[in-house]
Amino acid sequence: MDEFPPFLSKNEARTVRIGSVTIGGGHPIAVQSMCATHTRDVEATVAQVRLLEEAGADVVRMAVDAPRDVEAVKEIRQQTRANLCVDLQEAWKLAVDLAPHVEKIRYNPGHLFHTDRERPWRDKVKIIAEAASAHDCAIRIGVNCGSIDPETIEKFEEGDRTGPMLASALEHAAFLDEIGFTRFVVSLKDSDPLDVIEVNRRFAAERPDVPLHLGVTEAGLPPDGIVKSRVALEQLIGRGIGNTLRISLTVPHREKGTEIAVGRQILADIAAGRVRSVVDYDRSGLNIISCPSCSRVENEAFVELAQQVKEMTAYAKDHRLTIAVMGCRVNGPGETDEADLGLWCGPTHVNLKRGPEKIGAYRYHEILERLRAELDRLIDERAAR
Repeated sequence: MDEFPPFLSKNEARTVRIGSVTIGGGHPIAVQSMCATHTRDVEATVAQVRLLEEAGADVVRMAVDAPRDVEAVKEIRQQTRANLCVDLQEAWKLAVDLAPHVEKIRYNPGHLFHTDRERPWRDKVKIIAEAASAHDCAIRIGVNCGSIDPETIEKFEEGDRTGPMLASALEHAAFLDEIGFTRFVVSLKDSDPLDVIEVNRRFAAERPDVPLHLGVTEAGLPPDGIVKSRVALEQLIGRGIGNTLRISLTVPHREKGTEIAVGRQILADIAAGRVRSVVDYDRSGLNIISCPSCSRVENEAFVELAQQVKEMTAYAKDHRLTIAVMGCRVNGPGETDEADLGLWCGPTHVNLKRGPEKIGAYRYHEILERLRAELDRLIDERAAR
């Protein structure tokens, strides 16, 4: 931590306290990460929290999916003083039980839409906010490009990636303001750094008072994932946008501290004027996106598979195609829909898709050969047009 002095935010966002850390209002930009272990594995998760703390993490996030995760969070709380954030995913009701034990709650507006459909999303957000308010918690509205609710998407022209994200974030921010809960942060994430730049600039122009959590989701393996993150963060933080960040890399559990080190190095480089993304980000060749290793990943072999996919597909580097490698069944199905070829990984099988169409499920040792056949077929089809 001494190697990288604090980078003060340069915007008018209001202050939001997250445990011992305060962002906004000219405070230092906080650097966060997420545990790659299953939250219910208390011993492994505590070790991961400590690893991230030692790397300099200001906030550490964990995923919760079921009541047994709540019990694990309670035990983890007893063993660490870290500022903990829980990611509710689709288990929004658990906010009431989790709030007494954490400093921050993250919810995804798209996930709220898809669960308990008969209940209005405003009712769900109000319950989360009441729990957070009662137990001194902050909230993050986490908008993700791959999980926008269909009712919002339908309001925009086909192919508009940033409009629905912006609308969702503004709507939820306005509602929290309306019910008197202002201790919240917004994140708008996409796997394309140029879309991340656009949507965050647009949000900051409309709501400069709201602190922004920055990051490129599914940035992928180093070094490509670092480059994508750097492109977005340099352009945004250099313009005074952003109050906290997370670098999302596909790395083994033991290397999660890399995300913190990279984030702090990028901040140090921006502060010193060592920016590297003054040229346009090249979208013309093969683009491989992969989600960060996190506690929703059901088989750590996913990390090795992502590397194998990168190596195997090198022959197609000049083709403008996107291949998505996702590590879980929560985000995998929806967030591979827009890729030309998508893989989402379960405990024993990998599901292969072409756009939104599922091709089949294959064992880990079978998937590369099947992926290559589909990639070759796609390249041939495009050449024949």
